[in-house]
Amino acid sequence: MAWNEPGGNNNDPWKNKNKNDQGPPDLDDIFKNIFKKFGGNNGGNKGSSFGGGLSGMAVGIFIGLLVAVWVFSGFYTIREAERGVVLRFGEFNNTVEPGLKWKPTFVDEVIPVDVQTIRFLPASGDMLTEDENVVRVEMEVQYRVIDPYQYTFAVTNPDKSLQQALDAALRYVVGHSKMDDVLTSGREVTRQWVRDELESIIEPYGMGITISDVNFKDARPPEEVKAAFDDAIAAQEDEQRFIREAEAYAREIEPRARGQVRRMAEDALAYKERVILESQGEVARFEELLPQYIAAPEVTRQRLYLDAMEQVFSNTTKVMVDTDGGGNMMYLPLDKIMQQQQQGAASTNRSTIEGLRNTTSNPTNTPQPSSVRGDRFRSGRN
Repeated sequence: MAWNEPGGNNNDPWKNKNKNDQGPPDLDDIFKNIFKKFGGNNGGNKGSSFGGGLSGMAVGIFIGLLVAVWVFSGFYTIREAERGVVLRFGEFNNTVEPGLKWKPTFVDEVIPVDVQTIRFLPASGDMLTEDENVVRVEMEVQYRVIDPYQYTFAVTNPDKSLQQALDAALRYVVGHSKMDDVLTSGREVTRQWVRDELESIIEPYGMGITISDVNFKDARPPEEVKAAFDDAIAAQEDEQRFIREAEAYAREIEPRARGQVRRMAEDALAYKERVILESQGEVARFEELLPQYIAAPEVTRQRLYLDAMEQVFSNTTKVMVDTDGGGNMMYLPLDKIMQQQQQGAASTNRSTIEGLRNTTSNPTNTPQPSSVRGDRFRSGRN
């Protein structure tokens, strides 16, 4: 049933049970009564002095509360990795170190700046190289804040300014480099060049930051010609591999060749010394034979001839023999005779080995036990 049905049936839940027509107290009346108390209008002239004292006390309490809130609201904390930039009425005043600090509220403003964290900023895009090829390059710069004041006030947005400077430096370097250098062998040179160019761009602005490192994340050709570029890169890698293998072979063969050269040089020196010594020995021997030759020329000449023939024939297997003084010569093929003797000795050895094999494999040639031989001896005697 509704509490405000027509016909005077008023079932208002806020109705005062003692006074049927009186509702809940009005908020305006409550505030008016409070203001009257603090204003000294309660009870006529009788309580005017009491009301004035109460009003002054309330104002004092209110002001004390405001001062307490103002004091406590001024405490703040600067973390270990931060430095605080203090502004007084909007103008730079000083910087504060980490710790618990206090500032007058509505007078000073503190902007904390992280000066220890390494920050990252990426940059990428399709760029045109010096040899008119398009490559997609991705780089990342790492930087850190070293001056909180300059970082806050030197430029409007230091991170965005650094981003634009990185894009400009990257496009400048890629535009002055060849595609092969950017994609393969010149990546380290390109990375260092981008860093130097970036530092030269941001230095005049005094942004209060320092570049920690510049990382070359990726550099690749457009997708339409990626397969051809992959083949070209593979060919360049094969070229480098072949060069390294050739250098390794050269490092391996060169010491060996040098050793052979030294050995040949030493052999030549040894041969030289040997020939000199042999010549000196021959000279000494002929000097010793000279008195004997003077004393007996024919005998000495015959002996020298026989010694020479002995030395010559000792190195050959063919001998020519003069059978009579009429000029008939007999040929002795000593090499054939020696070969036949060697073949005969080899055949004799083979026959001996085969006989031993047959003896070992034939059971009839097995020696009889001693008891059997004794029985046969005894039967023979009987």
